[in-house]
This record gives sequence, C-alpha cells and structure tokens, in this order.
Amino acid sequence: MSKTLVAVVDTVFPTLDPARDVLAKVDAELVMAEQPTPDSILSVASEADAVLVTYGQITSEVIDGLKNCKVIGRFGIGIDNIDIPAATAKGIIVVYAPVYCLDEVSDHAMALMLSLARKITFSNNLVSNGRWEMPAVVPIARLKGRTLGLIGLGNIPQNIVGKAQAFGMEVAAADPYCPDDVFNKLNVKKMGLDELLSVSDFVSIHAPLTEETEGMFNAGAFKKMKNSACLINTARGPLVNIDDLAVALENGEIAGAGLDVLPTEPPSKDNPLVGRQDVILTPHTGFYSEDALLDLQTTVASDVADVLDGKPPKYPVKTSQ
Repeated sequence: MSKTLVAVVDTVFPTLDPARDVLAKVDAELVMAEQPTPDSILSVASEADAVLVTYGQITSEVIDGLKNCKVIGRFGIGIDNIDIPAATAKGIIVVYAPVYCLDEVSDHAMALMLSLARKITFSNNLVSNGRWEMPAVVPIARLKGRTLGLIGLGNIPQNIVGKAQAFGMEVAAADPYCPDDVFNKLNVKKMGLDELLSVSDFVSIHAPLTEETEGMFNAGAFKKMKNSACLINTARGPLVNIDDLAVALENGEIAGAGLDVLPTEPPSKDNPLVGRQDVILTPHTGFYSEDALLDLQTTVASDVADVLDGKPPKYPVKTSQ
C-alpha cells in the first residue's frame, strides 16, 4: 500500500519532526517544494493527498492543479494566502491554527506598548550614545488610567484585556462582529472606530487582513487620533499605510508606533519608518516561542491527519471567510 503523500510548500520551522510524528498515524510521507512558486508547488503537490503551507501563496491556479488533495493545512492564524473560495469549490477542506500563539502575540503587543509608554528603546539608544539624561526623555505619562483601544476583540485581543487592566488601564474595543456579552464579560467598553480613535492613548490593531481592512490606518485615521497617542500593530502589515504613518509622526499627529509587521518584509531601504526614534520595529517575532511553534505544528498536523482519516477537523476555516 502506498504512503499518504503530504506536500510542504514552505516552512519556517527548524524541523518538521513534530508534524511528521503526528502524521505518522496516516502513514504520511512529507515532500518539500524547492521554492514556493506555482510550478514548484505543483511539482510535489499535484498528486498529494494534503498540502501544508506557511507563507506560500495557494492561488486558484495552484488549487486547479491539485488532483487528489483533500485538505490544506495553514501553519498560522491568517488565511489570506489561500484562495478559500477556490478550495471550497473543489471540495478541499482548509484548516489552520486560530488559537496558537495567543500568549506570545498578546505579550508582544503589551511589550511594545510598555516600551513606547516608558520610552525604553529611546532611552537605551541615548545611553548607548553616551547620554545619561533624564530631561531628554520627558515627558512620560503614568500608564494607570490611560485608555487602550483594541481594533478587534478576537482571541488575541481578549488575551490582552486582563494584562492591560492589571496595569490599571481602561480598555475599549471596536469590533462589530463580537457579541455584546464578550464585551460585558471582559469589562471592555464597546465603541465605534472613530470614537475609539479619538479617546485612546494607545491603539492596538488586531483585525484580519481583508479588502475592507487593507490600509484602514491611513492619513484620515491618524488625524482622528490624539497627538499623544501611540499605534501598535502585531496583526498584518498591510493594515497600516506606512507612508501616511511616517507623515503623521513627522507632523506630530500621533506620538509613536510599535510595529511587528510591515506591508513589505523585510523592509526596503527607503522604508520611512526605519531609524525613527519614535518608532519601534521588531522583525515579525510576535508569534514566536519554542512552545508556540510546537503547538502550531501539532495543531495543524492533527487536523490534517483527521481529515485524511475521515474525521472532522477541530479548526476548519469557515467557508464564509
């Protein structure tokens, strides 16, 4: 009897052994594409029973070329790199990991906020350049009593709420799809986007990347924010227009930004945010811990194995997405 063929489009993992161990129960053989291009993907995936992908693009062209595929597993939370309607039309189930790295990303968002609030990286740069000067760092406001505005109230921002409240912060959120009982349970004030932007001292983005949300943080949005406010993005890079953000910072329309994601990664040499003293950039590491990577592999691989074994997956992508 031939082995179950699982094609791997791309990977960020040092080893795929955790996924391989889980998929052993369906006698799977993992075969890696040389590069995440349509031709290279199909060279290993055209006859595959399943596909595993991290950042590679699973377009309608790729999906059309999948002859035996029953399930696509995305190593991550977002699914914007997979053509969901095309997969659904072909009867392919897509699974992902919506509850992985909740602790890591929520911690990272808080770390960026705290670093901006206390001017940690700015102060460190001063000291590294021989300046031990408190006056150069002022003003700094007390965190207690400040308002954190969350754009979205899904799993990750829900994890942030208690952490921010532990610092004595007020928390508000704008999310038209989140039930009122979630707001009430977490003691989070529900607001429309414009109101939230106008009252928040820190705005943390946790929205999915869709046609509707792409570029939602633009010149118009920044003009609605307090000039003392800071922006945090640990979600998707294209949600923020970085050229407009640079202008807003230069004009004093907002005070700072902490970004773990950018529209283009790594940033180009002419990225207007690189090197700014009022911006903290981290290289898309918000998701990372060794624990989270293990959870990610085993969660997705388990669902792929279940589909191949004729069982329902735990985390299928809803076709309405």
